[in-house]
Amino acid sequence: MRLLRIVPDDTKFDFMRFRRISFPLSALLSILAISLYFFHGLNFGIDFRGGMLIEVQSKSGAADLAKMRATLSTLGLGEVQLQQFGAPNDVLIRIAEQPGGELAQQQAVAKVRGALGTEVEYRRVEVVGPRVSGELLSYGVVGLGLAILCILVYLWFRFEWQFALGAMIANVHDIVLTIGFMSITQIDFDLTSIAALLTILGYSLNDTVVIYDRIREMLRRYKKMPMPDLLNGSVNQTLSRSVITHVTVSLALLALLLFGGQAIHSFTATMMFGVVLVGTYTSVFIASPILIYLGVGRGSDALSKPAETAKSRP
Repeated sequence: MRLLRIVPDDTKFDFMRFRRISFPLSALLSILAISLYFFHGLNFGIDFRGGMLIEVQSKSGAADLAKMRATLSTLGLGEVQLQQFGAPNDVLIRIAEQPGGELAQQQAVAKVRGALGTEVEYRRVEVVGPRVSGELLSYGVVGLGLAILCILVYLWFRFEWQFALGAMIANVHDIVLTIGFMSITQIDFDLTSIAALLTILGYSLNDTVVIYDRIREMLRRYKKMPMPDLLNGSVNQTLSRSVITHVTVSLALLALLLFGGQAIHSFTATMMFGVVLVGTYTSVFIASPILIYLGVGRGSDALSKPAETAKSRP
C-alpha cells in the first residue's frame, strides 16, 4: 500500500479529445517562438559573444555597486555590466569584447584590476575571444542537432518509425518553445543554456518513451481497440509516474531557482520552463496523439517482439 497517492490508479481522462486544441495551439506558439528568435534575437552571453567575465568579492562587507560602476565607467571599456549574486559582497562584472584581439582583452582586465585595486578579491576571470566564441556557438548547435538525430535513430530501432518521428517532433517543439522563452525574457544564452536544452531533451524523451512503451504493449494486447481509446488508456496508466516525476523535478528546480544564486539562474530558469511547463505537456498532448495521424501499425515486427521495458509501469 502506497502512503503517497497523488493520482488515483484508475483515471480515465480523455486526453486525446484535446488534440484538436493542443496541435493548433502548439503550432501557433512555435511560430511565435521562431518569430521572436528572428526579430528579437537571443541575449548571447560572454561564451558566444566574446568579452570578459570577472567575479569579485568585496573585502569590506557588502559591495557598493554604484561606486564600482562609476569607477569602471571611466576606463573607456564600452559596455560594462555589474550584477550582485550570492552573498551581498559578491559581484559579477561583464565587459563587452574589446577591439584589438586577445591582447586588448587582457589589457582591459588589467585596467579593471588597477581600478578596483586591493579592495576586492578576484574569484574568477574569463576572457573569450571572438574566434573562440564563434566556435563554441557552432559546436553547441551541432551538438544539439546530433542529439536530436541520435534520438530519432534510437527510437526507430527501439519502436517503429512512427514513434521515432513523433518523438522527434515533440522534442523539436520543446526546443523551439524554450528558445522562444529565452528570447522573450532575454536571459543569458551561453554554454549552460546548451546544457539546459540537452537536459530538457533527455527529460522529455524519457517521459515520452515510458508512454510509448505502454502504447506498444497495449497495441499488442488490444488489436481491435480504437486508437484514441488505446492512447488514452496508455497515458492514464502512466499518469501517476509522470506526475510524481514532474512534482519531484519541479521542487528541485524551484529550490535552485530561488536559492541557487545568479550564477545558475539562466540554467534553472530555462530548465523550469522546458521541463515543468513544456516537457510533460508535450509528452501527453503532442507525442501521444500524433500517433493517430502517423498511422502506427498493429501487426508489425516491432509490435510482435516481447515487451522490453515492463519496468516503466508505475
